[in-house]
Amino acid sequence: MENWSLVSICVLFGLTARWAVSLNSYSGAGKPPMFGDYEAQRHWQEVTYNLPVHEWYFNTTDNNLNYWGLDYPPLTAYHSLLCAHDHGFDFCWVLVADLLIYIPAVVLYSFYLSEGSNKKKVCTVLCILLYPGLILIDYGHFQYNSISLGLALWGVVVLGLGWDVLGSLAFVLSLNYKQMELYHSLPFFCYLLGKCFKQGLAGRGLFLLVKIAVTVLVTFALCWLPFLSDPGQILQVVHRLFPVGRGLFEDKVANTWCSLNVLIKIKTILSTDTQLYFSLTTTLLAILPSSIKLLMKPTLWQFKLALVNSSLAFFLFSFQVHEKSILLPALPVCLLLNDLPLPAIWFLQASTFSMLPLFLKDGLLVPYVVTSLAFLFFSIYLLSAFEHCSEDKLRLGCLRHLPSLIPGSFYFSITAMAGLSFMSVALAPPDQLPDLFPLLVSVFSYLHFLGLLLYFNIVQIAEPLQSVRKNQKKSN
Repeated sequence: MENWSLVSICVLFGLTARWAVSLNSYSGAGKPPMFGDYEAQRHWQEVTYNLPVHEWYFNTTDNNLNYWGLDYPPLTAYHSLLCAHDHGFDFCWVLVADLLIYIPAVVLYSFYLSEGSNKKKVCTVLCILLYPGLILIDYGHFQYNSISLGLALWGVVVLGLGWDVLGSLAFVLSLNYKQMELYHSLPFFCYLLGKCFKQGLAGRGLFLLVKIAVTVLVTFALCWLPFLSDPGQILQVVHRLFPVGRGLFEDKVANTWCSLNVLIKIKTILSTDTQLYFSLTTTLLAILPSSIKLLMKPTLWQFKLALVNSSLAFFLFSFQVHEKSILLPALPVCLLLNDLPLPAIWFLQASTFSMLPLFLKDGLLVPYVVTSLAFLFFSIYLLSAFEHCSEDKLRLGCLRHLPSLIPGSFYFSITAMAGLSFMSVALAPPDQLPDLFPLLVSVFSYLHFLGLLLYFNIVQIAEPLQSVRKNQKKSN
């Protein structure tokens, strides 16, 4: 009973942080004619409420796709229609989504699928709920990422509990809310297929595979039902979901192509088709080792690491990446806070920092500083992050000299982030380099993500599961 009282306090603390951030500015506030994502959400309600379904994704006299046209899957459109019917367009809807979907999944994961004492599990709940990146984007910038991420997390939770069909259902719903959940799709596929192989495709494994396949197909069919009667409708929705014409990247996103573009003007040298094929190839190559390991050993530990490695590889190498997409690898990294506290905290702080130019554009400097400091303090203190820096605790196998460098590197990194944050606010860039500070933030964050991608791949591929379990028991 005491544990659930503490959990209630943690949830209340997380909700208070969300409410406080929502009192600040938001995307596009007072910036006509396009405004920002807040206006996009309002416009989608307007479109879905006033137009028939077959016009939602088409450019018509009543639906100008150049003005925040729908570019998310059908579940997002249905959600917009629901909000419009209830006349509840405000930040309360984001809070409702958190309370119904994301927060329950966080609590269940922390208590039923993470190691350690009950006290440590409560601390994990608090730290996940205080992750500043998601709070600032959903309650400051204004989006509904907690729905797609929450559904994906429900998929992880129920798969971890052994309910494979329900896990498939949850992930398909997540994918039909935001197409960026493709970042997590290969680990879900490999984990479930690996379990089928393990049970034997001549017996129980085949039956499980059929059940999962039917669940996926039926769920997709139900989500897309209003569009299935006309192939042209389906093609138009797909065209809106994957706008290849926008190019390899936009703005100063902390991925490989934007960072490399500083030295080699990729978007100028290569055609759009070549950029697409090149990014697809590099993404698949980056994901391949992690996916093969998961297919061979479909365990929850491998699944969590594969989710990190797959989504981070997508973010770093795939086509048309936005800065907010870093929330996709951030979700599975949150699931590692209990197992690998310092690397997870480091990544989550870097992911928040990578979106600094967006937060400054939205007038969210104060919430960014306060939530970042709060997350760092609580996560480092409650999870005893610096007490888990040995070779065994970091799961580094044969890399024996690296753990001694981790704490100092972490302090340097956080100090540099603070310095770049200060310079971005206090200093004016040179006239000939107007994007200097956003670019520095992007490249500095990219180096973190690339290094941590290598680290998480080493942890997944080089270390056998038995030693992981053994180390977890020793640490508790």
